[in-house]
Amino acid sequence: MVILETRVAPEWVDYNGHMNDAEYARVFSLAVEALMDKIGLDAEGRSRHGYTIYTLETHLCYRREAHQDQPLAVAVTLLDRDAKRLHAFFELFDEERNLLATSEQMLMGMNQQSGRPDAFPTPVAEALAELPHAEAGAWPALAGRTIGIRR
Repeated sequence: MVILETRVAPEWVDYNGHMNDAEYARVFSLAVEALMDKIGLDAEGRSRHGYTIYTLETHLCYRREAHQDQPLAVAVTLLDRDAKRLHAFFELFDEERNLLATSEQMLMGMNQQSGRPDAFPTPVAEALAELPHAEAGAWPALAGRTIGIRR
């Protein structure tokens, strides 16, 4: 499910002539915000529910370069979830559907009043159930990776 469409902004391009590595993280952060909007945690929803989402962990994989003004699309698939956490997998594509990068993230639902983790409000949990979910054992090839030097 495409959750975000944008373009490579001129200020995102570095001295190598392509999108700086930190800007990939920015695009995936914008995708988390778009996901929040989709599940009812836009500004009004956060205020109504007193609830938000924090990023606990992220793993970025860079596959191809992105260049100034290039159209970008980010798709999301849920790998797993429980009452208060989301294990999400984001894929960044160019206009020809070439995979540019992935971001695997663990997201935590937070009660804004207590500042503590809390279960998703019922309408949010219902919206999450409607998102694409990967079946166990059928995760995208780049999901669940670890960092290490292969020998």
